[in-house]
Amino acid sequence: MRVIGDNGDQLGVMEVARALQLARDADVDLVEVAPNSDPPVCRLLDYGKLLYLTSKKERESKKGQKSTEQKEVRFRPNIGTHDLDAKTRKIREFISEGSKVKLTVRFRGREAAHQQLGLSVLKRVADELKDEVRLERPPTMEGRALSMVLIPALVKTEVPNDKNQDQVEELADAKT
Repeated sequence: MRVIGDNGDQLGVMEVARALQLARDADVDLVEVAPNSDPPVCRLLDYGKLLYLTSKKERESKKGQKSTEQKEVRFRPNIGTHDLDAKTRKIREFISEGSKVKLTVRFRGREAAHQQLGLSVLKRVADELKDEVRLERPPTMEGRALSMVLIPALVKTEVPNDKNQDQVEELADAKT
């Protein structure tokens, strides 16, 4: 096998026993780097230190990433005004934290025949929050639930997505 030293210099082709002896003498590990090459390539290095450094790099790269959560707020088609206001305040809080918010109106039994009630609930919420949010997904039926997704409004440095903003305003204007 071909052996590479811990500082990167080539030690040459040698027997496995001799390579293991070199690793023991240097108090490092013998790690097989390229098992499919002819002859196989091994390297003398501190394997625990290598694992630590790679995990440290992964943690550092994850620090720069921003993850957005999706929160869900559920409504009923015949929700009271004060309950709607309380849930709207909670949505405003989620949006200010930078989370996506999925608004869902659940229908039970005969309520499913009156989907316009659920749509009016979503329109009222979109109308109240139209300055703070953008519509990511317009209202759609998912089984026995009507849902839409709102995301925080754009920062002024970004290019606005006029199509989605028009949908929010259209939804707010189409009050029934």
